[in-house]
Amino acid sequence: MYILGINAYHADSSAAIFKDGIMIAATEEERFRRVKHWAGFPALAIEFCLKEAGITIDELDHIAIGRDPKAIFWKKVMFALTHPAVGLSTIGGRLKNARQVSSLEDEFMKIFPTADKEKLKAKIHQVEHHRAHLASAFFASPFDEAAVISIDGSGDFTTTMIGIGRGNKIEVIDSVDFPHSVGIFYTAFTQYLGFPYYGDEYKVMGLAPYGEAKYVDRVKKVIRFTDDGLFRLDLSYFNATKSGVISYGDDHIPNVARLYSDKMVAEFGQARWKADELTQYHKDLAASVQRCTEQLIYHLLESLHKRTGLKNVCIAGGVAQNSVANGKITRNTSFTNVYIPSAGHDAGISMGAAIYVYNQILGQARKPAILSAYTGSRFTNEEIEAYLSNRGIAYNRMPDEQLYQAVTEQLVNGGVVGWFTGRAEFGPRALGGRSILADPRRNDVKEILNLKIKRRESFRPFAPSILKEYVDEYFEVNDVVPFMEKVFPIRPEKHAAIPAVTHVDGSGRLQTVDRTVSERYYHLIDTFRQKTGVPILVNTSFNENEPIVNSPEDALECYLRTEMDMLVLENCVISRNF
Repeated sequence: MYILGINAYHADSSAAIFKDGIMIAATEEERFRRVKHWAGFPALAIEFCLKEAGITIDELDHIAIGRDPKAIFWKKVMFALTHPAVGLSTIGGRLKNARQVSSLEDEFMKIFPTADKEKLKAKIHQVEHHRAHLASAFFASPFDEAAVISIDGSGDFTTTMIGIGRGNKIEVIDSVDFPHSVGIFYTAFTQYLGFPYYGDEYKVMGLAPYGEAKYVDRVKKVIRFTDDGLFRLDLSYFNATKSGVISYGDDHIPNVARLYSDKMVAEFGQARWKADELTQYHKDLAASVQRCTEQLIYHLLESLHKRTGLKNVCIAGGVAQNSVANGKITRNTSFTNVYIPSAGHDAGISMGAAIYVYNQILGQARKPAILSAYTGSRFTNEEIEAYLSNRGIAYNRMPDEQLYQAVTEQLVNGGVVGWFTGRAEFGPRALGGRSILADPRRNDVKEILNLKIKRRESFRPFAPSILKEYVDEYFEVNDVVPFMEKVFPIRPEKHAAIPAVTHVDGSGRLQTVDRTVSERYYHLIDTFRQKTGVPILVNTSFNENEPIVNSPEDALECYLRTEMDMLVLENCVISRNF
């Protein structure tokens, strides 16, 4: 049984394909389009998934989209009637979007013109946005039973959904609807602090440790924790009911309206513009917003624990990308085990919609947990050699052991290496498939990476990839973190040993590397350990203000326009030192 899942007409458009309940490919459309957060119909991702499965569009048994325009339809109607200031253009955009979702077969026919349209239409399932999120977390988890929660900006007019997962079924027990939204709350402050673009929220999370959470009480005027374990916004601080939230133009790039109101400016002072200096006040406010968000997440989770009595929790949605909060859950709530998928954000909707159909709708038995994010593009050495030869690029092809020695020697000598191997990762994190690597022992790595390649804000941290057997030696919390989805305190005595991955507050957003999941990456780090005694590498995504590289061409172009010292494409090595 083949099931294709898609996230379409929504930021981070993507596709995923399952065979008999096993995910065999998943990828974001942005990787092919080379446009961050691309939000149209994921035609190229769909073609990739079908090619990986070795089937045609007609051989699909089911198609699932993580959108359902009919979900809580009358609530949407009442909101539109009571909030005319949202504007006809916003309502018109929503209606256009709904029409596209309701006639998916027409989009498929554009890329597969010989397909049987009526048969295609009969295969399509519309899965409500947050149910797809919940499915992406619970059905992919190792738990037979767990509490489940999805928290984001908004999807199908809902912003937060909680429930219980048991076996192959999820029961929804409560929800919060638009415009009351943790995502809107955090994004409004992100904009206020001078980070205006879609997806900039992680900058506030990185900035927060440079400040003190002095203004939590003031921030809590904006969002109220309610006695039912949920929350409400004070809507007078927000523009969401006046201007909408996100719109999409013909370029399919998400555009976020200004979400904070003049009242927020009156309460917190003049908003910062992107080019303005980051003052200590901005850093303290970022710390306060992050602290308040963490407290709200724990409020939601502790209430969910009381309602379910369960020890396991599965989390998805855009707010699930707040890795700082994620790393504190087991220390601040009654939950003892946490699973977050590699694509907890909206790209994971494709995976969630497909697996929801398989388990929830079709009643099929659960399959093993998804513990690998390597479901994207892949290339053989022969394909890479043919490409490099055609470009006239000099390279050395090395056997594995020689390769590990050459790369680690470059790292030990202060070099920066682009590492492209195996399948690309599904989700926003590079996990050793499409990574830029450096030596964590160096004090100057952050400056080197930002100067030579990343060209990003100096306050943003870089992450450690650590062999999973050594987590307890370096971190105060010993947990398996395969998708770099949690931040933990680094042991104080290790700060000086790995300064490149120790953030200003002594924390690190770790990725635990498992030999059975990431064999080549594991061996590379282990070779570095044998040379240095440190089982860790600096790992940042292989890109330069663009989507993570997807092909040898993307990787080579990034290498050529930056100052990386070495590029590894499978076993083919390109170096500026040759």
